[in-house]
Amino acid sequence: MSIIGNLIWFIFGGFFSGLSWVLSGILWSITIIGLPYGIQCFKFATLAFAPFGKEIEYGGGALSLIANIIWIIFFGIPMALENLLFGCLWCITIVGIPFGIQFFKIAKLALAPFGAKIIYK
Repeated sequence: MSIIGNLIWFIFGGFFSGLSWVLSGILWSITIIGLPYGIQCFKFATLAFAPFGKEIEYGGGALSLIANIIWIIFFGIPMALENLLFGCLWCITIVGIPFGIQFFKIAKLALAPFGAKIIYK
């Protein structure tokens, strides 16, 4: 199911979601100060391109909290809203609910990527 789900995901919206992460990573990586944010974007772009079979574990400390606050101000809210919108569109039909859930998972990650780890099942 994971391979088929990821293939359908990529065709019907995952490409745009992953592309958003890649573009954000490129913008953040322009400066030395933004490089840690760019690395996070590239790390999570792999999740946005193929989320089935992967889980997110949240954690981190004070530095992650500070980095996440800065992230939310510049990119977190627009990225979360984008994924939330796609998730709602997919959940309109019963067949699309698994895909909508994946978009909701990425929307949550878009608000706080620092301290989060991708776990492969």
